[in-house]
Amino acid sequence: MTADRPPFRDPQLPFGKRVDDLLGRLTPDERIAMLHQFAPAVDRLGVAAFRTGQEALHGVAWMGPATVFPQAVGLGATWNEELVRRVGEAVSTEVRAMRAHDDRVGLNVWAPTVNLLRNPLWGRGEEGYSEDPALTSAIATAYTRGLRGDHPVYWRTAPVLKHWLAHNNETRRDTTSSSVRPRVLHEYDLRAFRPAVEAGAVAGVMPAYNLVNGRPNHLSPYLAEHLRTWTDQELLVCSDAGAPSNLVDTEHYLDTHEEAVAAALRAGVDSFTDHGTDSTPTTARVRGALDRGLIDASDVDAAVRRLLHVRFALGEFDPELDPYADTRAFDTAEHRALAREAAEQAVVLLANDGTLPLDPAARPRVAVVGPLADTCKLDWYSGTLIHRSTPLDGVRDRFGADRVTHTEGVDTVRLRCATGLLRVPEGAGADGPDPAERGALDPALLAGRTDLPPLTTDDRGSEFALTDWGGGVLTLRAPDGRHLSVADDRWVRASADQPGGWVVQETFRLEPHGDGHLLRHIGTGGHVHVAADGVKVAAADEEPPTPFTVETVRRGVDEVTAAAADADVVIVVAGNDPHINGRETEDRTTLALPPDQDRLWRAAHAANPRTVLVLTSSYPYAVPDAAAALPALLWTAHGGQAAGTALARVLAGDVSPAGRLPQTWYAADDDLPDLLDYDVIGGRQTYLYFDGRPLHPFGHGLTYTSFAYADLAAERRGDAFRVAFTVTNTGPVASDEVAQVYVRALAPAVARPHRELAAHRRVHLAPGEARRLAFDVPVTALGCWDVAHGRWTVPAGEYAFQAGASSADIRLDTVVRVDGPPPAPRPVLTRGLAAADYDEQHGTVIADRSRTSGDCVTPGGAHPGELLFRACDLGAGTGEVTVEVSGTGTVALAVVDGPDPVSLEVAVPGGPYDYAVHRLPVVAGDGRELRGVRDLRVTLTGSVRLAELRFTPADA
Repeated sequence: MTADRPPFRDPQLPFGKRVDDLLGRLTPDERIAMLHQFAPAVDRLGVAAFRTGQEALHGVAWMGPATVFPQAVGLGATWNEELVRRVGEAVSTEVRAMRAHDDRVGLNVWAPTVNLLRNPLWGRGEEGYSEDPALTSAIATAYTRGLRGDHPVYWRTAPVLKHWLAHNNETRRDTTSSSVRPRVLHEYDLRAFRPAVEAGAVAGVMPAYNLVNGRPNHLSPYLAEHLRTWTDQELLVCSDAGAPSNLVDTEHYLDTHEEAVAAALRAGVDSFTDHGTDSTPTTARVRGALDRGLIDASDVDAAVRRLLHVRFALGEFDPELDPYADTRAFDTAEHRALAREAAEQAVVLLANDGTLPLDPAARPRVAVVGPLADTCKLDWYSGTLIHRSTPLDGVRDRFGADRVTHTEGVDTVRLRCATGLLRVPEGAGADGPDPAERGALDPALLAGRTDLPPLTTDDRGSEFALTDWGGGVLTLRAPDGRHLSVADDRWVRASADQPGGWVVQETFRLEPHGDGHLLRHIGTGGHVHVAADGVKVAAADEEPPTPFTVETVRRGVDEVTAAAADADVVIVVAGNDPHINGRETEDRTTLALPPDQDRLWRAAHAANPRTVLVLTSSYPYAVPDAAAALPALLWTAHGGQAAGTALARVLAGDVSPAGRLPQTWYAADDDLPDLLDYDVIGGRQTYLYFDGRPLHPFGHGLTYTSFAYADLAAERRGDAFRVAFTVTNTGPVASDEVAQVYVRALAPAVARPHRELAAHRRVHLAPGEARRLAFDVPVTALGCWDVAHGRWTVPAGEYAFQAGASSADIRLDTVVRVDGPPPAPRPVLTRGLAAADYDEQHGTVIADRSRTSGDCVTPGGAHPGELLFRACDLGAGTGEVTVEVSGTGTVALAVVDGPDPVSLEVAVPGGPYDYAVHRLPVVAGDGRELRGVRDLRVTLTGSVRLAELRFTPADA
């Protein structure tokens, strides 16, 4: 190549050679600078600035107006990969179109989220697809294929999967550790990530804030041991925001930031998202790590090489060949139609006695009531709406505005204090700059409006709509529709269209005080104070809080009762605001519907038995009374810009609902494990292991017709089973059906799922139409992780393939047999026992054996912890047993149903990573020798951390 066209500009060369050439031209400082999220331009080489990270979970987020599709959990509820792929195509097309006029829009998109919805109290459940790894990975693979594009060389966008790994709690999310045993790791958590990576549609992953087995995910050895073994492609690992600093500042895992950045680089993190747009702290830390010899230039080069591979794939260096360079399609008719289609397919009909569908031709009088009846809610990862359809809008359009009445069902109140009634000043609702429309790389940095006058008091006051979202969390909305909000200057204004922001500034709490209440602003933690110049949130110890009396002007439940009594049918729209009581940074505390909303449907039903409850929410609710009493019940995630139109079309029967639940709906909080219990097997979690009776099972969803299943057959064809059956629409209405295939081991030697999703397909059938569906299920899908031998295995035995409409609505089953030798016992004389490879445990957690790799097990609290290892082959006898431990306490070893255990007191000097090997007092001939195939129990006390046990044959 010529000097003005170096090899890295030559499109005839493979990316690897071009990356090496460009890397070789970069100075050490230029390479280091590329490690930060905001990499500067290298002008002398004509290399542009680049940033990792563009949020695109269900539309382009944070950059202003864009097409808004249903929340991710709603896309999961469609069970439709082909649809989700098209959504991914539309989103990535709009990314390209927006970038054409705003270069702040990035092409490295941080989506989708594939964390499994293990616990429905997780605050970020709206971001995931399902509790099931097969469904999650299928939807994620479809979405990433759409995001990537189908060109064999160049990518439309470069998607990054979030959040590696085992991340399902916002409570202390940067300091809690998920205890993940090997079976859960391989059978559950890794399976959500692997298929999309193997499909070649993923540019990389983002580690999660939490720790796994005592080690921060940003130092995870699994990045090298698993992730990067699944593909030959160079995978990019982008840190989560602020997580590199957390390694020192909150987790205290390492002593210095130089050690932290070095450890993260060695573990495989390539791009550091830290300190916003300021790369100075990160680059200084990298230089410090190099100076201290904690890393060398090759560690930096490895990360930069992976970053450059993504940039080459995005066509940055081949603009004339980039097939997506001229993309301009934005807010097209096709995208609007797709948003509606996705919202329609996401609706799940949970119960129906025939009340639905409603007949618009009969001109029914419809009351649409509830706090979500006339709103189109967005979440933290939504774009700004260009189009908006609320449930009320949709029902009015479909049934006729003259046939529809509406009330929100919230109380209208005045707030009285010693100086009068709170009042919104005249002109306070004037339009001003809308932060949502400005777009921001981080909307958390956008401040609230300060251009409006604060509230004051007088003898007339203003009436406020008071919405209680549960747990005492309230919003107050002024007569002009704006919510009371608090900006950085602490004045209270009627200024926000909706609650929102990283720290929500629109929520309050009424706290009893004497004969009245104090009004606490939740975002700042301060109480509201009425001063001579306006209403503000009092600074601590400066102004006294003002007592208020709440005067109820109108009761929402009375208005709902009146509207219901005057209607032919009532549609109650309840649910959540995605910024309140369950979101990023905040887990839910209960499955229950907020009490005020519970009262609304009861009041409506008492006044009119033809009451339909529509739950519009980011997560499941426990509503057993509603499910038992109401004639119809629906759920939909927040459906984006076309939510109202889609819902109305389902209610009217224009489209038959066919969404399916992507996670179990439990009947009560008592059905749930602890939020931090990540052992889905031992904790009997999700539909896979839950032993109780759910309110609505995984995969459940009704339609307006009926389907018959027949002629199930399963035969082995090489490395897969061909499973086929016929589905027939036996009802009068054309509809989609989601046919589901499950598999279960019939006589397992270890705990296995009750049944596990193996395949599914959403198909459309006309009345009377039949279709033969065939699925190829890999034999490996019948398997599990063999902790005894450290491998994936399909145990010999019988398995049932089941076909049906949900995990609890099984219509057909057939049995197949997998031949092979019986399971071999644990070869403990040659392999020993790694402590984390237990079969069962009680009262223990898995911890980090060292800061870089390996696991150990330690008691999880003040009580002893127990580990059970089944079928341990001790041969003709064991002469010696040694344990590798750290800490202080006891280790006891016993044969189950055998003589008394042998125990050892240990006190290993040093820290938790300083191990010593001790011998357990097992003496041949004393009646306690270990021989044959036996189950072993290990008991731990104190701060002992057990890494492994080793067994020496008696004759050695």
